[in-house]
Amino acid sequence: MVYLTVLMMYSALSLVNPEAYALDKGNDSGNIQIKSDSLVAYNEAAYAEFTGNVTAVQGTTQITADKLKIYYSKAPGDKGKQDTGEESIKKVVATGKVVIRSENRTAYTSMAEYTPASKVVVLSGPDSKVTSGNNYVTGDKITFYVNEDRVTVERGKEKQVEAVFYSGEIEKKP
Repeated sequence: MVYLTVLMMYSALSLVNPEAYALDKGNDSGNIQIKSDSLVAYNEAAYAEFTGNVTAVQGTTQITADKLKIYYSKAPGDKGKQDTGEESIKKVVATGKVVIRSENRTAYTSMAEYTPASKVVVLSGPDSKVTSGNNYVTGDKITFYVNEDRVTVERGKEKQVEAVFYSGEIEKKP
């Protein structure tokens, strides 16, 4: 569950530094701590919901949100038992004031969604933004295709996509 949240965070942050991998391999096995005001697991519906002041931390990466939902599959043949391992996660959705921080990169959005099967991360909402130093890109929908090492940024109804890159900072490595 947490592995996928971290994958979502790193994927979102790879936009500004194209050489950054979607997942920092050194961080995927470390402890992850999730804190929130409440946690409710809905076993029949197969999801867990963290609400209120949600913070998930692994290594130098942190995600904060108003709500974090983790949709999972159940173990075959056992109605009440949750499957284990990353393949059991169907989708991770962070909503509210979502902020994802890792090293010198930060993403701001209203909603961040990660789907492990397709390895696609979507940041959506007005003025979704990813920054690295002074560099940034904004749009209403920022989609990361992790397997394809590709990013698309879409405009909203009122604002175009905006990107600002400072030549001295493009070559910097985090």
